[in-house]
Amino acid sequence: MHTEIRQSRLDRIRYIQALLGELRTMAEAERCDLLTFMIEMAYIEASDIVRGQRPLRVADNKRDSVA
Repeated sequence: MHTEIRQSRLDRIRYIQALLGELRTMAEAERCDLLTFMIEMAYIEASDIVRGQRPLRVADNKRDSVA
């Protein structure tokens, strides 16, 4: 069952990645440079998650310890 949950989660991330790719193309066509860049960063993040190179969550204690 754990494998099914993980696969379902990866399927959703892949779907998000595909949508981000489409949004990036649209933003680029409208010459929205900053928006294109930000969407591209989200696309890369999704790609890294799918490949297992980045965790799904960033630990809360790492984020809070910076302040």
